[in-house]
Amino acid sequence: QVQLVESGGGLVQAGGSLRLSCVASGRSFSSYTMGWFRQAPGKEREYVAAIHWTGRNTYYTDSVKGRFTISRDNARNTMYLQMNSLKPEDTAVYYCNLAAPSRSKYSPVSDSWGQGTQVTVSP
Repeated sequence: QVQLVESGGGLVQAGGSLRLSCVASGRSFSSYTMGWFRQAPGKEREYVAAIHWTGRNTYYTDSVKGRFTISRDNARNTMYLQMNSLKPEDTAVYYCNLAAPSRSKYSPVSDSWGQGTQVTVSP
């Protein structure tokens, strides 16, 4: 079982930046593709970005391409999401999870979720 702890969220004005972190424990983090997911109020959780276990390949949903950057430090069992040019529609609770390719996106692998980190973008 993997344990995931997200942090780094906050309140920011539109156009601002935040950097999220995800620390994993309890499993061989460096062997897995990892992803960021988010859930806005009243909406289903959705895929945001994913990164191959090597860190060489990254993937993004269309709405964040060019604004968000996913990265990882396997030595620290940590994954990051640098979010720039934030928009009010980015407001959501952000979660990390192991990820697997599914059609044109990535889906979460583990049923175990962390508490997430709230990102709120004001107009």
